Amino acid sequence: MKLVEWLKDKIKQENEETVIDPVDIEKVKPEFKIIDEYEVNRPNSRIKIVSSPEIGEGLHYYVEEVQLNEEQHETYQKIVRILSKEFTSPSGEHIDPTEYVYEQAEIIAEKYHKSLGKFTIEEWDSIFYYVVRDLTGYGPLQTIMEDPWIEDISCNGLDVPIYIWHRKFESIPTNITFRSTQTLNDFLVKLAHKSGKHISSAQPVLDAMLPEKHRLAATFMKEVSMKGSTFCIRKFRAEPLSILDLIQFGTLNARISAYFWLILEHKKSFMIVGGTGAGKTSALNALLSLMSQNDKIVTAEEVPELSPPVANWTQLNSRESFNFGDGPSGDITLFDLIKVSLRYRPDYVIVGEVRGEEAYVLFQALATGHGGLCTMHADSIDRVVKRLTSPPMNVSEVYIPLMNIALYIQRVELPQKKDGLNFGRRVRSVSEIAEYDNYLEVSRWDPRTDTFTTMFKDSYILQQISVSSGKSMDQLMEELDRREQYINDMIENGIDNQREVAEKILSYYNSQREEKGSEKQEETVPEVIEELDQDEIPDVHELMALAMEEKNASQDTQDNWDNVENLLNEIQEEN
Repeated sequence: MKLVEWLKDKIKQENEETVIDPVDIEKVKPEFKIIDEYEVNRPNSRIKIVSSPEIGEGLHYYVEEVQLNEEQHETYQKIVRILSKEFTSPSGEHIDPTEYVYEQAEIIAEKYHKSLGKFTIEEWDSIFYYVVRDLTGYGPLQTIMEDPWIEDISCNGLDVPIYIWHRKFESIPTNITFRSTQTLNDFLVKLAHKSGKHISSAQPVLDAMLPEKHRLAATFMKEVSMKGSTFCIRKFRAEPLSILDLIQFGTLNARISAYFWLILEHKKSFMIVGGTGAGKTSALNALLSLMSQNDKIVTAEEVPELSPPVANWTQLNSRESFNFGDGPSGDITLFDLIKVSLRYRPDYVIVGEVRGEEAYVLFQALATGHGGLCTMHADSIDRVVKRLTSPPMNVSEVYIPLMNIALYIQRVELPQKKDGLNFGRRVRSVSEIAEYDNYLEVSRWDPRTDTFTTMFKDSYILQQISVSSGKSMDQLMEELDRREQYINDMIENGIDNQREVAEKILSYYNSQREEKGSEKQEETVPEVIEELDQDEIPDVHELMALAMEEKNASQDTQDNWDNVENLLNEIQEEN
């Protein structure tokens, strides 16, 4: 009997733990030292960065949400149950699910107001906050997902605190811990469904993109992870960083930006290399705003992350298929995407990340005259070349110079704080690839002074552009100066949106065309003055008469003579 009672108590205890505390959210104690605090979703949630010997060394990230009393919690549960039965799908396609669920919850509250209880407007707002948070949001992680300071969210398994990467305080644990295996698994399945993907014991590994374009990687249960289900969410900004944002962050300077602007105009190719979290994709996205609006672009990615501000853009992404039995696989790989992209006749083929056999096809595209951009994991240009020339990429050494430039970006510790941060991302070097094993460094970051040194006068690629465009190196340096100043002017004018930057770039090209057109027109205007005696000071009436005679005799240059006539009329009015 004692054994039976012990088993009953054990089962009851486990059930209580599962029901009462599936997700543990610790509260801030009065003795904790608050380092920083800020609101995320006012007035429902806020963040506190705290420290205390009681919770361990270092800083901790604490989420505080508005608390529901017992009556509010019962009403919340009733609304969720009613919504599960009476919820109607929206009729339109482009409807925000958060707003729609909020409206439906308000309708339920009004319809069943007698049984749901009476609350103040603030109390109803708190109830609706939890309804929306748990039905369409990310549940206990909603505040972290909404926090703009967070770059990365990691769950390493059951009974382990959620870790985040904070832009100001780096990697720190939170006060949120999953205690229930079922709750963690259900949450992971919800993330997979939000991404439009599937995860299960049969396919326990997931790589997907959430609706907000955040990158999701996950493993299911204990199939491949000993601690149970795990996931990592790499957050991306709702509005991509522009090149001007990177300049203000100190990632690179206006001179380097002007250089890449010139490079992109002349259809040269480059790759961005660096480690995990170095900012490769963000840098590539930002540099795309410098492209001409007339360029045709095709992007190929496993998870869509790039968003060039160009109208003529074809976006391709790979696909995994569920293959049962011995039938042919329906997988579409990056290799397949790059091959088909060449039939689109693009000016640029852009690959989100090169890591396999698709590199061979990309370099074949470069050899046929297409421009190419990509990112790649490596810590130097030497390592990049070694990876490219080794399996599974197998790029021939003679093809290596087709990728004209390698930009190396890294997350570094700064010599002094910038915008309150001790670390940042910097373009450590820009190297041009003249030949295999022959690299010319044209830009370098100084870690002692946090400044950039550029050597573009010795640029091998600019010399190639000089030969192909017919412009001297001095003219290219002058153009580089003009573009650098133009970029600085945009920063001074407060422009930072990627679309606005692209529009300004287009405006620059239009003004250049107008200047060339006016110069050409000035060159073809007839030299009326040359037909007069240079020793005499002609009367404006004589000039007018001569212009009219020549105008009548020269019908082919009618527009030019009209310009002369207008000019003489202006002189006559002044006199």
